[in-house]
Amino acid sequence: MTQQIAKQLTKDVRVIIVEDYKLTRVGLRYALNEIENINVIAEAQNAEIGLEIIKKEQPDVVLMDLGLPGINGLEATMRVKEISPHTNVIILTSHDREEEVIASLGSGASGYCLKDIDPTTLSNVIKNVAKGACWIDSNVAHLALKMFPRPENTEIMPSSHNTDVKAKLTERENEVLKLLVQGKSNTQIAQELIVSVHTAKAHVCSILQKLCVDDRVQAAVKAIKEGIVSV
Repeated sequence: MTQQIAKQLTKDVRVIIVEDYKLTRVGLRYALNEIENINVIAEAQNAEIGLEIIKKEQPDVVLMDLGLPGINGLEATMRVKEISPHTNVIILTSHDREEEVIASLGSGASGYCLKDIDPTTLSNVIKNVAKGACWIDSNVAHLALKMFPRPENTEIMPSSHNTDVKAKLTERENEVLKLLVQGKSNTQIAQELIVSVHTAKAHVCSILQKLCVDDRVQAAVKAIKEGIVSV
């Protein structure tokens, strides 16, 4: 009874899938609809149909493939922001080339996931992106950082700063941060380090505080960008 009440009080994240391969669409819909508080309300095999549905339904999140026939995923993402400003787009693709990663984020996407992502991680990404967060697959995060060029004439001062930041983290927190950069959830971190989920969550909270960031995505980006964790 308590779980039923909690689910009723928690608003479902309304998701639309835009993907040209039917088997992929069906698999995604089935996997995500098994996740609590995620509701795949529609799917489309191309951007033209997808944009019509998005305009009508105004979903929270769109899972967008890049290699769509006709209007590609990049152009479609830009159009989504025009017809449904509050909708956040997650690029879900097998493409991991630098130009595609950077172009996708530049088009207004809030997330970039490779298709080998596991359903649990994807569901967490969807829920966080629906709340306004950003997420980049750890396998392409180093490419995304090229959007932020290093300023010219910068001294090597950040190195000592990074060393200080890393030193502030305990050995266990450094282990947790590496897993966080890989996109692991608290549950997955707990399983890998053989600790409770509560302990894993406590380590993550401590890391966010020490890195002076607001969420897991910012922590991962800062860790990679400043060399605290190598990719």
